[in-house]
Amino acid sequence: MGRYVVRRLLQMIPVFVGATLLIFLMVNVMGDPIAGLCGDRECDPATAAQLRREFGLDMPVWQQYLTYMGNVFTGDFGTAFNGQEVTELMASAFPVTIRLTIVAILFEIVIGVTLGVVTGLRRGRPVDTGALVVTLVVISVPTFVTGLLLQLLLGVEWGWISPSVSSDAPFDELIVPGLVLASVSLAYVTRLTRTSIAENARADYVRTAVAKGLPRHRVIRKHLLRNSLIPVVTFIGTDIGALMGGAIVTERIFNIHGVGYQLYQGILRQNTQTVVGFVTVLVLVFLLANLLVDLLYAVLDPRIRYA
Repeated sequence: MGRYVVRRLLQMIPVFVGATLLIFLMVNVMGDPIAGLCGDRECDPATAAQLRREFGLDMPVWQQYLTYMGNVFTGDFGTAFNGQEVTELMASAFPVTIRLTIVAILFEIVIGVTLGVVTGLRRGRPVDTGALVVTLVVISVPTFVTGLLLQLLLGVEWGWISPSVSSDAPFDELIVPGLVLASVSLAYVTRLTRTSIAENARADYVRTAVAKGLPRHRVIRKHLLRNSLIPVVTFIGTDIGALMGGAIVTERIFNIHGVGYQLYQGILRQNTQTVVGFVTVLVLVFLLANLLVDLLYAVLDPRIRYA
């Protein structure tokens, strides 16, 4: 196991470098960030040249990337165009988005897996058909429609929640935004769990366990569920980074100042340091989540061994 972890960590290095390089190049061709600093009026040449020197934009792109990566390994993600350190923005944004992601993942695990197991064991029955219809509707409706509808009904019409989340963003205020963020993924988890349960329920090892006279709950928990959760764990593990990076719509609707909000502001203002810095951390989250998923395979299925 130890050798496998070390090998995977070494494999992450070229993936991390390649992903950050691609992001850096894409962000630097979005437009001229200096033009956005002067507002509606065009910057005079002297001011523009000074700003380019100050932010290192007068160097070739490859040299900017090498300088940026060298600073990243020392914990320096640069300075935003408003003079604030990117690490300060991260310190305020990531805890909020992490709490929002935790709420969303809990919804996926508790509701998605439970509903998937129930429908998988009752395939073809009314509860299965109803769940399939509901999940299909959830997948079809865009997230901003679901978010605005719940905000209007629960926050404005009925007054059950606050229409916007406070700056502290405690867990109790993130329940509805977390449900909105997890809605599409929750539907996919439900359908994926249902399919996996239904397929494995007809497997030989399940029939053997039943023939031995094992209690039904033990057959489901010890044999059927553990093997069926492998593709579900894969989806949820990769979905962690997607939820953190894809929370722009949800955070805008509920006025949550998290990672999505900062990315939106960075793109809107062409603030390359902010966008590249936040996406760099999200790349690390994706890589570590994938490593954790691979290690969980051995926990779910004892037959899996890593050399």
